[in-house]
Amino acid sequence: MAADIGGFEDPSAEVLAEAAAAFGLLASSARLHIVWALAQGESDVTHLADRVGGALPAVSQHLAKLKLAGLVRSRREGRRQIYFVDDPDVVTVVRVMVGQLAARAEGDFAPVRRLRGAGG
Repeated sequence: MAADIGGFEDPSAEVLAEAAAAFGLLASSARLHIVWALAQGESDVTHLADRVGGALPAVSQHLAKLKLAGLVRSRREGRRQIYFVDDPDVVTVVRVMVGQLAARAEGDFAPVRRLRGAGG
């Protein structure tokens, strides 16, 4: 039986394993960048590769893994595949995590960078 702490029941082992696998895919900075870009709007692989600065075959492979995991979806538009993230929760998780770290990099760690850059 799962523990109920603070009003939330612990998830099952299967759910935790699935979440860990999804987070494992996002542990790659290249795949995280792809999901971040797709969270801003849909794209084909060519434009996505340009945006994230990756080689087309590598971006295609990352997209295939993300699609297999259900983090990214695609639709055909003529001869092109258009990729997108249609799960608002995935978009929220990525935006919150990257946004928080970007804000910290701008704020909390800025004095440390300045000190290091000034000969430290």
